[in-house]
Amino acid sequence: MTSTPETPAAAPFSRIKIRTGALVFCGDDVALIRRDRAGSTHYTPPGGNVEHGEDLDQALARELAEELDLDVDQAEGGDLMWVVDQRVTRPGPTPPPRKLHLIYRLHITPELRATLAEVELDELPDGSHETGVIEWIDYRKTAELPIFPPIGPALAALADPRAAVTDAALEAVTDENYTWVV
Repeated sequence: MTSTPETPAAAPFSRIKIRTGALVFCGDDVALIRRDRAGSTHYTPPGGNVEHGEDLDQALARELAEELDLDVDQAEGGDLMWVVDQRVTRPGPTPPPRKLHLIYRLHITPELRATLAEVELDELPDGSHETGVIEWIDYRKTAELPIFPPIGPALAALADPRAAVTDAALEAVTDENYTWVV
């Protein structure tokens, strides 16, 4: 009798996912998606995971079209601002991935802003949707907001929305400095 070896469970953070996101500025205001959940509210920059076969520019363009109805060709900029390395334990049946968040910066006109989406539907694993509200917030007021990845303090510290960023690597997000919001 032969036995079949069991497939070992994947270790936490053994998979790597890449998420592209953007800080879309209109003057001093930046677009963030507010998600209200039972007992918590948090914000995220518009964006999402890079899909198999996509390059980073394609992923960012697709996500901004899906979430904001934004055609990136109508925006100015596109420079990489920050990279955030996420290694946070989270609930669920599968081990958490390590995730690299690539945060880009774009600028749009008030005329273009007026045409963008006001809500975003995020598909959940069960096929239902979670509604996110697009909020335009003065970037200088983001330090204390519950933003994930936690870029609020760095964003609020910018001298202006076009200020140069000298170090793209922000502090890693780990179980020691972050508790997963359910």
